[in-house]
Amino acid sequence: MKTGKKIGVGLILAAFAMSAIGCSNNGGNTASPGTDATNTPAGSKTEKVKIVYSMWGSAEEGSTTQAVADKFNASQDRIEVEVQAIPWENYMTKLNTLATAGQLPDTGMLQEGGVIQWSGEGMLNDVSAMYEGSDSKPLDSLAYKHEGNTVAYAAANEILLLYYNKEMFDKANVPYPPAALDQAWTWDAFVETAKKLTLDKNGKHSGEEGFDSQSIVQYGTSVENLSWQLETWALSNGGGFYSEDGTEVRIGEEASVEAIQKVADLYLKDHVAPLSVGQTDDGIQRTIIAGTVAMATNGQWNIGTSLNTAKEEGLSYGVAVLPYMKDKVTLNTGGANVVFSQTKHPEEAMEWLKWYNSEENNWALISSGIWMPTLDKWYKDETFTRKWVENPNFPPYEEYKSAVVDYAQSDAARPAAWFYTNYTTDFNTLLGSVLGDVWTGKTTAKEAITKNLDALKAAHAGSK
Repeated sequence: MKTGKKIGVGLILAAFAMSAIGCSNNGGNTASPGTDATNTPAGSKTEKVKIVYSMWGSAEEGSTTQAVADKFNASQDRIEVEVQAIPWENYMTKLNTLATAGQLPDTGMLQEGGVIQWSGEGMLNDVSAMYEGSDSKPLDSLAYKHEGNTVAYAAANEILLLYYNKEMFDKANVPYPPAALDQAWTWDAFVETAKKLTLDKNGKHSGEEGFDSQSIVQYGTSVENLSWQLETWALSNGGGFYSEDGTEVRIGEEASVEAIQKVADLYLKDHVAPLSVGQTDDGIQRTIIAGTVAMATNGQWNIGTSLNTAKEEGLSYGVAVLPYMKDKVTLNTGGANVVFSQTKHPEEAMEWLKWYNSEENNWALISSGIWMPTLDKWYKDETFTRKWVENPNFPPYEEYKSAVVDYAQSDAARPAAWFYTNYTTDFNTLLGSVLGDVWTGKTTAKEAITKNLDALKAAHAGSK
């Protein structure tokens, strides 16, 4: 789930809104003689336990999710779920306000970067036992871990991909990027292909004699440089942002710095990519959909959030695995579903999450291409895979299965850092600021990171 800002993680998902009523007055009283656990007189109809589930999104998106919750409410007689949604922009501010007031919802979505921090502050319930005795446990790679305990599961599985405009490739008579991991391009091959697809106003290619880098009308590529996505290339080059256990900062290592500089050089030296400052998650809209770039990296969720509409309007696009520097790497992620520790009804909250997380109950998000399933069977059982992928919202079955389904299950797929380390929001925010002058060539990645390494380590430690 970077989940995205549309309903649906990673990226999609969660925000929150909450009336103080839904959480603080949900019951939790000890039964009196002659009553049941909700203090309802014996023999009378038991009142349902009310659970508030928070998500981020518009009122319309909240209504859509409430319609799903209504199916759950009708399926049993113990729990009633109320969905509350607020805009993404106000999500964490509102959540923090409610936490301070002791009025958090029972359960809801939480932005990826906040999960470990909130758990460390005692704000989340341990959900390790949520799937005991169930065959619907999500993939282990989607578990958020704090001090060895599972404190959340991602609501969806998302990975980073390479998208491309098939018409641009056809016109240039250049082979499409590979969908199979064993055929993945090296970084050098990727750059050379991008040069063939980059054109100035006179039809000259990057690297060709007479090419004018100041009058480019079509770029060969764009590599998304949002801070969290940049770790893909640091890992691919043999470095990383953090140690495997998340305790140490590795971004100052030569391999990590070199990888970031290679991304910057796509614009600065290779002249195959537009300038991007890495501040907004609309890369596919600005590149592939805008018709200005032949191939671009970003998350799988873009199929459902933007590419489906573009496809209906005539865009012919494809999906491929990412190129690599030394090791083949993609990141998997997904916005988290959590149970807040302030709830008086953790068991009921977890029962709702188990139901809601099953693919059959959020199918619209999966079939549209916004979410990817969280259960192993959808990746390894062809019957389930075809049910998921064989629909007009996706690229051709074999292409998508190889570049997405198989890729997500390969050794190349690694968890984004926020699954296992703390303060990634602070770290990524600072890193984005540190790298601002790198993208424009005012400084190098090595100079910028070395100068700010102590501050980055302090951000990782949770100190300013």
